[in-house]
Amino acid sequence: MPLLAEGEGAALLERFRRYLRDRHLPVTRQRDLIAQAVFLSDDHPSVEGIRRVLKQRGEHVGVATVYRTLEVLVESGLVRAHDFGEGFRRYEPMPSQTDHEHLICERCGRVIEFQHERLERMLPVLADELGFQHQRHSVEIYGVCRECRQRELEP
Repeated sequence: MPLLAEGEGAALLERFRRYLRDRHLPVTRQRDLIAQAVFLSDDHPSVEGIRRVLKQRGEHVGVATVYRTLEVLVESGLVRAHDFGEGFRRYEPMPSQTDHEHLICERCGRVIEFQHERLERMLPVLADELGFQHQRHSVEIYGVCRECRQRELEP
């Protein structure tokens, strides 16, 4: 299941093109392909994951182009980079500035997004109790996903 609702990927792609044009940066087919790979992914893809998707589609895009395009996407605010402690970054589309958290499986690398209303209310309160002005947060919970646990229980 894609991370974005239907139509959000296309809207983000158009916002990215407008961002490039507004800064007099080239709007290229390769940049479009890379942005689409992130916006239409059903996971938080890595550079290697993006290259693999593009290669499966018959597109050959250099690794430097992928890195540079991802850098521009992050600068634009349309994509967020995450370091989940795997030795590489993963990327996620940001259609809006909604807060959400991540569950990261340490076995298979799966990343599951979730939102929890009480947690969202609690974090600023905790920060305030400690004399800290909350501006933003990131919660990552590391463990083993349901599928990996079930595989371990199978004979």
